[in-house]
Amino acid sequence: MRYRSAMLSQTPTIQSPCKLICEMDLTSALCKGCGRTREEIATWSRMTPAKRAFIMTELEDRMAELDK
Repeated sequence: MRYRSAMLSQTPTIQSPCKLICEMDLTSALCKGCGRTREEIATWSRMTPAKRAFIMTELEDRMAELDK
């Protein structure tokens, strides 16, 4: 049990764009809260940091499209 606690405390925090507004836009298939696709949401914690960073750079534009 002590080993598991030590492992968890060393786990890096993964940055997430989630705003806890989890509603999918049916036209664009993007989350209205964060701008990610269902697949991106589902696989976020398993993506490489580089892949997550790339998606983060796209989210502002995606959210702007949702607001149109």
